[in-house]
Amino acid sequence: MNQTGLVIVVPEAEARVGPMRRRYDPQASLGVPAHITVLFPFMQPELVDAEVRRRLKRLFRRCSPFVCQLAGVARFPATTYLAPIVAAPFIELTRAVVAEFPDYPPYGGAHAGVIPHLTVADGDARAADIAEQELRVDLERNGPITAHCGSVRLLENSTGRWRAMDEFGLVGHQG
Repeated sequence: MNQTGLVIVVPEAEARVGPMRRRYDPQASLGVPAHITVLFPFMQPELVDAEVRRRLKRLFRRCSPFVCQLAGVARFPATTYLAPIVAAPFIELTRAVVAEFPDYPPYGGAHAGVIPHLTVADGDARAADIAEQELRVDLERNGPITAHCGSVRLLENSTGRWRAMDEFGLVGHQG
């Protein structure tokens, strides 16, 4: 099924964990950059028209850019991820999108809450164990990953690979 998602791309993390993601996260080989999800799944790509883009642009312009630090390593059963020290800005973005587009709950409504995270390994518990060890060593050696979060990217996968459809700046009080 063709899908879209709204994400904050984290190039600062790609520089550090890109090789691990390519080894342990199948989505990385499909074009998904290092990111923290704002909302997935969103609407099908063919439904994203000029009006939807206008609404997204207006919504995100009201939100301020922020800096996040990824300093924690955490797990779901077959997933290892980096966790932001402060999750609130990501949760607030998700809530804002869901308030504007209530037909699209996070993860299709499968989970009661939202846990902002940057996936490094996914789909295999053994690979997730290895990635967890590698991430802990990296963070101990190099410290947290600091990232500027200044936009939300709309990704789509209608060709089987993920690509950017649009990008919306977080402007907030700056204008």
